[in-house]
Amino acid sequence: MSQSTLVYDIRNSRYLNITGRCTLRCQFCPKHNGSKQVHDYQLALDHQPKAQELIPLLGDVSSFDEYVFCGYGEPTLNLATLLEVAGAIKSQGGRVRVNTDGLGNLFHRRNILPELAPVVDALSISLNADTEAAYLRHCQPKLKGAYHAVNEFIKLAPQYIAKVQVSAIDGLEGVDIVRCKQIVLAANAEFKHRHLGVVG
Repeated sequence: MSQSTLVYDIRNSRYLNITGRCTLRCQFCPKHNGSKQVHDYQLALDHQPKAQELIPLLGDVSSFDEYVFCGYGEPTLNLATLLEVAGAIKSQGGRVRVNTDGLGNLFHRRNILPELAPVVDALSISLNADTEAAYLRHCQPKLKGAYHAVNEFIKLAPQYIAKVQVSAIDGLEGVDIVRCKQIVLAANAEFKHRHLGVVG
């Protein structure tokens, strides 16, 4: 029997852990520093969960402020599960947020925002750097053209999703947090100033 944590609660939100795969190998990510834990939850997955595994774990949708697709992987890599589960949450009147590295379009080789738009209320996108050199150094993307792709995704996202928040981490060497904020505001998105070492 799998002991993988597929859902976990932080404050009044239920988090959905739908993949362990990622398009980045961020050097500041706890999973690259020997930890697969957020708060008290062990988030290592031994398989890619399907929608039918997650839907029974949603609980009473009205009792949570929001459902957040966020685990130790990039949720858009398990796109079919994300869309089906988000649809189930929305059909019950729930609110959905997706935490993403913004590389879903690059990975799937198409614009996935029209698919996300009907079932996602908010996006939290990690920009993490104001230059390609700093992004490559700290985030170590597995796909070519990743920095350009995340910037394009940030510009496109507000055209499809009502609430788009983009974060960068203060404390990464060579990253200008003020410049990151300027990039985000220019895309008509909201900026979230994060601090190195603070997770969840």
